[in-house]
Amino acid sequence: MADIKSLDDLKSAVGSTPMSPAAIVRVPVRDKLGRAYATGKRKNAVARVWVKPGSGKVTVNGKELAAYFARPVLQMILKQAFTVANVEGQFDVMATVVGGGLSGQAGAVKHGVSKALQLYDPSLRPALKAAGFLTRDSRVVERKKYGKRKARRSFQFSKR
Repeated sequence: MADIKSLDDLKSAVGSTPMSPAAIVRVPVRDKLGRAYATGKRKNAVARVWVKPGSGKVTVNGKELAAYFARPVLQMILKQAFTVANVEGQFDVMATVVGGGLSGQAGAVKHGVSKALQLYDPSLRPALKAAGFLTRDSRVVERKKYGKRKARRSFQFSKR
């Protein structure tokens, strides 16, 4: 082992640190069909999302986007990832989603699309990360406790 007596000696012995941002090189992750896969979660909803280059067609549970997410707000939530990454209409999305309600499912698909996009093209990662789309929103409904009417709401107190 080399004789290390100062920080400069230590730096020269170690070289570049493996956790420095310049040392991390991200490579595209694709399957044999040219798709990127990711799992997205929101509330109790879990979405499996495949992204591949195409015309911008979005299929959720075998239905078109407008048929599955009828409200325009939910469609907008899903398309936010493409807008932030500046790739609207360039990728086809195939997603299967289970659990939760429609709002949670839309958020889960958005999370999955964001993760799949950054796996397909790592250069999209900074924009998606800055927008907060790669972070799983961990807020879930609190469970109901024994002896309570809801999670925290007690029964009405009666003095007499």
